[in-house]
Amino acid sequence: MKSFFLTLILGVSVFTQAQNKITGITTDKDNKPLPNVVISIPEIHKETISDVDGKYNINNLPNGNFTIVFSSIGYATQNISSTLSGKESTLNVTLEDNMIHMDEVIVSTAFNKIQSQNVMKVEHESVKSLQQKGASTLIEGLATIPGVSQVSTGTSIGKPVIRGLSGNRVLVYSQGVRLENQQFGEEHGLGLNDAGVESVEVIKGPASLLYGSDALGGVLYFNPEKFANPNEFKTDFSERLFSNTLGSNTSLGLKTSTENWKFLARGSYNTHADYQVPNGDRVTNTRYNESDLKAGIGYSNSSFSSVFRYNYNQLDLGIPENGIAVQTNTHSTEFPRQAVDNHILSLHNNFYFKNSKLDADFGYIFNDRSEFEDSNVASLHMKLRTFNYDFKYYLPKFGKVETIVGVQGMHQTNTNTGEELLIPDATTTDFGIFGTANYEFGKNVLQAGLRFDNRKITSETHGIIGNEGFFQAIDKSFDSFNASLGYKTNLTDYFTVRLNIASGFRAPNLAELTSNGVHEGSNRYEIGNANLKNEQNLQTDLNLEYKSSHFEIFANGFYNHINNYIFISPNGTQIAGNNVYDYVQANAKLYGGEAGIHFHPHPLDWLHFTSSFETVVGKKDNGSNLPLIPANKWNNTFRGEFELKNWWKEGFATLNIESTFAQNNHSEFETRTNDYTLINLGLGGKITINKSVFQLNLNANNVLNKTYVSHLSRLKSDGIPNVGRNIVLGITFNI
Repeated sequence: MKSFFLTLILGVSVFTQAQNKITGITTDKDNKPLPNVVISIPEIHKETISDVDGKYNINNLPNGNFTIVFSSIGYATQNISSTLSGKESTLNVTLEDNMIHMDEVIVSTAFNKIQSQNVMKVEHESVKSLQQKGASTLIEGLATIPGVSQVSTGTSIGKPVIRGLSGNRVLVYSQGVRLENQQFGEEHGLGLNDAGVESVEVIKGPASLLYGSDALGGVLYFNPEKFANPNEFKTDFSERLFSNTLGSNTSLGLKTSTENWKFLARGSYNTHADYQVPNGDRVTNTRYNESDLKAGIGYSNSSFSSVFRYNYNQLDLGIPENGIAVQTNTHSTEFPRQAVDNHILSLHNNFYFKNSKLDADFGYIFNDRSEFEDSNVASLHMKLRTFNYDFKYYLPKFGKVETIVGVQGMHQTNTNTGEELLIPDATTTDFGIFGTANYEFGKNVLQAGLRFDNRKITSETHGIIGNEGFFQAIDKSFDSFNASLGYKTNLTDYFTVRLNIASGFRAPNLAELTSNGVHEGSNRYEIGNANLKNEQNLQTDLNLEYKSSHFEIFANGFYNHINNYIFISPNGTQIAGNNVYDYVQANAKLYGGEAGIHFHPHPLDWLHFTSSFETVVGKKDNGSNLPLIPANKWNNTFRGEFELKNWWKEGFATLNIESTFAQNNHSEFETRTNDYTLINLGLGGKITINKSVFQLNLNANNVLNKTYVSHLSRLKSDGIPNVGRNIVLGITFNI
């Protein structure tokens, strides 16, 4: 199979050598030139910005049918289909005012459409907007998106939850490759830094058609920082300070591009002391330090493009075990602690033919995780090596039908060198093949697809039979067929309906198959089950949207039925004083949704009001509640936008009121959680002093210093509150 793929790549030798060029002028409705309009061609990763006269040009374009996207803040996005065939084209565009939203190109779905064209509803947030909310970590920012929450251990460790599903049920993509970092563990965080990340896309629901196993609950797709536009050189520096953790986040980046070559590099350092609860105490050993390096190099011409990216992330994490104990402001972690080194390498290649395209993507991830109990000798040391490949062929367009066929796979090895083992040495191999088609007719879009996957897991025997830490060797194979069907229609110019039905699956992970020992995080003896089956689900999603220039309302509803849901259950026995829990399976269901409004009243063009409500219910077929189901949440934000003469541009001030309801529908291993309301303030904009220009963000989160405990906090069982008041100051400027 590998030789087949190699032959496929090397055999691509005939390309169209077109030197297409698009030029034009962007204007507003009064025919005045519009500068700073972003003109992009998502399919081939080309982008430029209009100059002060509204003029733009894009060179070195291949032949083919492409969508050119024109977007600017405060104007409605326009997408124009164009056929390029070896000549210079002129494309002048007039943008209409639209103060509510800017349509974004969605990368995580199959056909890279802008959201208004997409069959599937995907949430898109820029990291800049998350930082404007004062989020101290990337996962904390994600938890502000309706339908997304986090399982947290203090401020350093956070795991994403999408509509009540978490862990291996949520797939994370970074740099275009699936992130594998032993994410099954309760004390294993996301391991991603927001520096060098442009935006995030959230697929809420099964996405196994595109991504295979582990996308049963949804996908978080992180888009990396863009390269500079042709013939540009940019450097920037940013600093964020956090009062609660006495922390800082420093980032320095540079990037440059020619017409064909592009390069970027970014380094960042993140350091925090123990977080402070509202009564002034600090939670011992929640401190952490993080170093992050990202780099990328790319080349493109009219027939081929290639981008190589590298990310190195080093984490030094304290593990809180003693609650609120010795009070200190130090940033140096104490025992027990984690040391995690994570390397991500990705290579993305695009081959352009006359009427079709081939994407050939490769990824390699090396995750080195150590845990130190009471000395600098690692008691737990796991090395996870993962190789990914992903081939997608975009067939020539047949009328209004677009079609993609693809092959994906993964080869993964886990090895242990420490005294303790959470999981045995093992090898996992994935293979998947799929096809999907998109048919657009009038104001309607129909999309369907089918996929087959196989996952093979083999492990080695370890330990002595009958003792803790004994792992019986396994050799298991898991197969699954999955399908999706989606329909979108515009009932009016402002009203859109989306209906999607999709299946997904998740093969059981090594911990569920092989566990045999005390789980230190929950003080229970866990026993795996080598006979576990695939989790298989079927979810129906309905999305209703009404969007006009000054008013937007949406409602998302879902029903998700999961066969063979895996969970742990006590068997009534004890080993060494610990209750014994077995991994078992039962059918389950989750249902709920999100609803919200965005009101931009006329003539108060400076004022925005957004409100959203989210709810999810998760139950087994016997009526008992699933664990880790987030409480209902109601979020309201008032945002004012302003300019002060020539020195404060793009100014904003926000008031956010976040109300979380009591969680009474808890599982048998959890307790009830009280309701609480947090008030958050924000202020910022682009400030010019003399000739210096910088972006300023000032936030006060939990401004009233409210004492509260999140239902998804792993410190809840010890009665430890979440973080108290946190003042965040951020400054970014070009050098």
